[in-house]
Amino acid sequence: MDLSFYKSGLSEEIREEAGAEARAEGAAQCGAENVLIVLEVRGINVPEAVRERVTGCDDLKILRRWHRRAVTAPTAEDIFEDE
Repeated sequence: MDLSFYKSGLSEEIREEAGAEARAEGAAQCGAENVLIVLEVRGINVPEAVRERVTGCDDLKILRRWHRRAVTAPTAEDIFEDE
């Protein structure tokens, strides 16, 4: 049985792309969790709409901004200020 396809350049590319996508997805999940954890540790109520918006975001730059804002925001909704 010829298994050379699994060692071809194309199959390597496919594996690398899949790995990069999985890492990006994992980083976004982690970023969203960090935002929510900061709010929860501070005792700030996190409405379901805020939770859904945060967990639905896959942009790491935005998640980092929300994370920084979560440290001082008086309400969960305030992390979205100016957006």
